Amino acid sequence: MSLPYQKIVVKIGSNVITQANGLPDTARIKHLVEQMAQIKQKGIEVILVSSGAVASGRSLIKVSEKQDAVATRQLLAAIGQVKLINTYSDFFGAHQMTCAQVLVTKEDFRDRVHYLNMKNCMHILLQNGVIPVVNENDVVSVTELMFTDNDELAGLIASMMNADALFILSNVDGIYTGDPKLADSQVIEKVKSGTTTDFSSFVSTGKSQFGRGGMITKSTIAQKVAKLGINVHISNGKTDGILTSLLEGNVVHTHFVADKIKSGQKKWIAHAETAATGTVQLNDGAKTVLTSGKATSLLPVGIIAIKADFKKGDIIKIIDENEKLIGLGIAKYGSDKARERIGQKNQKPLVHYDYFYAAI
Repeated sequence: MSLPYQKIVVKIGSNVITQANGLPDTARIKHLVEQMAQIKQKGIEVILVSSGAVASGRSLIKVSEKQDAVATRQLLAAIGQVKLINTYSDFFGAHQMTCAQVLVTKEDFRDRVHYLNMKNCMHILLQNGVIPVVNENDVVSVTELMFTDNDELAGLIASMMNADALFILSNVDGIYTGDPKLADSQVIEKVKSGTTTDFSSFVSTGKSQFGRGGMITKSTIAQKVAKLGINVHISNGKTDGILTSLLEGNVVHTHFVADKIKSGQKKWIAHAETAATGTVQLNDGAKTVLTSGKATSLLPVGIIAIKADFKKGDIIKIIDENEKLIGLGIAKYGSDKARERIGQKNQKPLVHYDYFYAAI
């Protein structure tokens, strides 16, 4: 059964295209490019999110172990990104295809103008048959400015570009019911839409050898992206023919089934938690109404406290009585007016339903 996708985002993790010695696995990169070329020839749009810049840099320069870890990462990424994009350019060029480098930071997603500029750039690349190769700009992204890892970045790109599916390629076959090394652990093949599963109870917390992200990050991102209406497939990038097998639907992996498609505005808000300025606390009754799945706006009658100030148009966090995140939204007016209206009936909504994303 072939999957009916027209636009996909392929995320390739460091462990997939890095050898045991920490150097790039160019044979694996070439094989994955061949598959993406085949997919593109079928008329499916492909956006690539690729790790591997640091590994590529490691193949070009020796760095003293005394160097600061952040500075070393910046050095290797700056040098390695050139080699990585040239590797992709050569391999896509062999199929008469052009790729483009798109380097981004978390700041680009926080700012709505940056976000739309980036979205427009990606659209024009796709319209002209160019394959965007996206990576985090590790040269300027350090500590709190960094994405959790490229899984988070891939989720943001898939949401921004309204992709049909996100393929996350790791070095295991999917999410397992336990440690993949144990004989009785099995791949969870399907996670239904609308279900929120806490995978931390049975997913091993270890990070991959070369990447920053583990399976808990992948499962969290996958659930969030599926909730926005995008199918997510987590599979083994070291399996030959993995991308074509995924599209044909005949390989064991974990599939997070897409929920109902959300609007572009809601997709942006969903990933904008780090951009939130204000915080509003609700009572349990308002929480129940707001998270019921029905089209409901956030009214002042359900607010019990303004925890952090905000202006009209800001993204705000909405929390419950236990300070757990309920969702995110765009404020229709500032915190001064919101404070005046706390608990009052018959007032204008603070967050309209069209600009509210439920996080639970």
